[in-house]
Amino acid sequence: MSPLKDQILVVATDLFHTRGINSTGVDTIVAVAGTTKMTLYKYFNSKEELILEVLQKSQQDFQSWLNEKLNLNSKKPAEKIQRFFDYIEEWVNSPEFIGVGFIKASAEFPNEENPIHQLSSQQSREFRQFIGKLANEASIKDADGLALQLSLLFEGAVQAEQMKRGSGAIKYAKKAAKILIDGAIKG
Repeated sequence: MSPLKDQILVVATDLFHTRGINSTGVDTIVAVAGTTKMTLYKYFNSKEELILEVLQKSQQDFQSWLNEKLNLNSKKPAEKIQRFFDYIEEWVNSPEFIGVGFIKASAEFPNEENPIHQLSSQQSREFRQFIGKLANEASIKDADGLALQLSLLFEGAVQAEQMKRGSGAIKYAKKAAKILIDGAIKG
């Protein structure tokens, strides 16, 4: 990736998360990135294409970070599912936490036919499937059910923390997740 394209993605990601996607115009993005519209459109055919790439990169970066944490610190499958919310809490409490792009984007683009909404919905499903895979590897009988429960806790707590940092939502979601996971492992 070219350094200028990467710079535009970094700036757009920050502006979309801090100001909102619809509230951030291309003029603002290029001004903050120190470039021109012509350069932006050289790398992205439209603002929609830029938004989609920001969402994809943000989710890939988060998923890579989470995978690294899980694989580095947990060797057994049951440990991975049990430590899952420890890492989510660590991420939410980090200074770098800016929320989850697919949650924000789906709120700003509620029409289910919109490509941005569709990507957001797909990313939510894929993250739930990732949790389901962790649960399957830990030999949990109702892995899909647990994955749905944990993804609801994740999305709700992240949304609450996006709205008000330090709300305590992640702490209580982690407690609820522990109860659900312990019950599923014993069941």
